Amino acid sequence: MFARGDDQLMKQTVLKKVCGPLAGLVLAIPVLAQCGAMSGGLPGLDQLPKGAKCPDMTSVEAIESFDWAANYKVAADASAKLSGGVAAAVELQQIGAQIDADLVSGCGGLAHDLGAAGDFKNGEDACKAAAAAVGDVKAKLGAKLKLELDVAAPKCAADLEVVTDCAAKCDATVQPGSVKAECEPGKLQGECSAQCEGSCDVQAGARCSGECSGKCDAQVSGRCGGTCDGKCDGKAGKTSCAGKCEGKCDGEISGSCSGQCSGSCKLKAKASCSGTCTGGCSVEMKAPRCAGTITPPKMTAECSAHCTAKAETKVQCTPGHVVVRLDGGVDAALQTKLRAALEKNLPLIVKVAQGTGERAKLLAGNVKVVVDGAQATVSGSAGEPVVRAQLLACVGAPFKGALEAAAHIPTNVSASVSVSVSVSASAGTK
Repeated sequence: MFARGDDQLMKQTVLKKVCGPLAGLVLAIPVLAQCGAMSGGLPGLDQLPKGAKCPDMTSVEAIESFDWAANYKVAADASAKLSGGVAAAVELQQIGAQIDADLVSGCGGLAHDLGAAGDFKNGEDACKAAAAAVGDVKAKLGAKLKLELDVAAPKCAADLEVVTDCAAKCDATVQPGSVKAECEPGKLQGECSAQCEGSCDVQAGARCSGECSGKCDAQVSGRCGGTCDGKCDGKAGKTSCAGKCEGKCDGEISGSCSGQCSGSCKLKAKASCSGTCTGGCSVEMKAPRCAGTITPPKMTAECSAHCTAKAETKVQCTPGHVVVRLDGGVDAALQTKLRAALEKNLPLIVKVAQGTGERAKLLAGNVKVVVDGAQATVSGSAGEPVVRAQLLACVGAPFKGALEAAAHIPTNVSASVSVSVSVSASAGTK
């Protein structure tokens, strides 16, 4: 028999051993506070299923196939919610990490190309450095600098079949082949073997019966992001052209191309498309993807978030194009350096600002709701406190990571937008 003081000391020791590893999760998952509030021993310690474990939290496939019911004695519906919720949480973290990597590369590349030194720990820091570097260079070029941008943003699209296949595996009520995911009208993208109505992202060396944004190997009529060899605003010569070029352009263009266009072609009317058609097609598109909002098949919120996130991790983006026209700078070499740095790095920054980042912001809100719901499911599940605590310890890290990603993604998107603003914001900018 222990004295009262010895009994209390032993209880505190046991609590530290069981609850200590979970201390970092208390703020993220309120139920773990029970560890600090329990009195009179640890009921349920002997009820933890033998061999209870966690799936590999770096593998969505492992999470999908994990048997939560067998490992933690939760109900079937709770098991399904956990599987979908944890998978969505991990996928959102992957999407956030890719966005951050794109900005470290794009913003970091722009900053370094303009003379900034050092490495950047994340995308936000890289974009702050890029905006500062652009501002410094523009100041050196003087108040008479004129800068214009023509941006053909990348079209980032998610595979609709990924959503449909995932739905059948995640939710038992969804019958394979009976339903399909729908795409926002006018945002469907894919291979069109007939007439495309919308825009066509052409393969290198294809002809464009419309307005080309990219490179043209023949005569152009439009804006030129390099040297115009022909006429600039009606005046013959070979010079940097801030207006309309009619002739050959050695940089990116936005206008008509009489030869082969490499980039995005905005079709004048229904026409054949040798690349990727976005909009509509006179026949059913092959390999359909959605460049807009996806409406998944009717299923649980957890599966909906998981399947949408799964598709977003496999998003494909057509290359963006940026035409930069500069004139009036006091240093021709520095002006050329700025143009080259912007045309090289801005497409990746714009990819986040107008493509993957905007899509991820919408997804982040959905995943947050699912994570909150999954946490509530675990907290309210049947069983003893220790079993719930062990389960929460298993899922706590991905849930916490997803909530952090949901908060950080909008910050990164704002950082990418700020770079574009820094490029165009100037008293001398058109």
